[in-house]
Amino acid sequence: MSAQTLTQGRGELAGRVVLVTGAAGGLGTAAVQACASAGATVVLLGRKVAKLNRVYDSAAQLGPEPLLYPLDLEGATPDDFATLAERLEAELGQLDGLLHCAANFAGLSPFALGDPAAFARAIHVNLTARAWLTQACLPLLLKRQDAAVVFTLDDPKRVGQAYWGGYGAAQYGQRGLLDSLHHELRNGPVRVCGLQPGPMRTALRARAYTHEEDLVPVDPATYAHACVQLLSADGVRWRGTVMEPGV
Repeated sequence: MSAQTLTQGRGELAGRVVLVTGAAGGLGTAAVQACASAGATVVLLGRKVAKLNRVYDSAAQLGPEPLLYPLDLEGATPDDFATLAERLEAELGQLDGLLHCAANFAGLSPFALGDPAAFARAIHVNLTARAWLTQACLPLLLKRQDAAVVFTLDDPKRVGQAYWGGYGAAQYGQRGLLDSLHHELRNGPVRVCGLQPGPMRTALRARAYTHEEDLVPVDPATYAHACVQLLSADGVRWRGTVMEPGV
């Protein structure tokens, strides 16, 4: 990919390279498209290649040519994330933003009857893998004058209730990770923040609520511009905090 490609566009993210995990999911897809429209070169990370290809095609029509990177966070190791960072540096020369949208949720279940493997999987994908990927990308991010790590988070008042298991526990862990990273990096070029969108019409939410009883959620695209804001230079206003659009 040429340097000319990286500088195309005049939007909020023009000239920036942004990595989006869960790029084929509800919010991930909306964020990819919004970031591409804002001028970013977007790296699409996800595990379902066919879905990633469709998102890739839509993003390519909106902005600079994206980069596709299929990877299953459940089985990925720190070495896999290090390889990803090396490829980004080799092919794009920079990384300006990391947006964590990938999530794992098997469904509501009583803790006493829960599958231990499902609990561990939820903790890993929703917390540990996010931490490992952030750690691997940090050296690249630190080379930029203005970079951002954005964690998408769920409402603790909701997932702290009964039956949310490993997914709920991981949400609290992410907030602790966000605070810790913010205090470590607050005097440098990399800012850390969170995005807590409202209820969205996604496959993940459908595992907790039936369509008939759930009339609250909105299209994930409603929160796409919030992702762009946090990844742009304007995102400095939310450094160390969690944005809650509409609250």
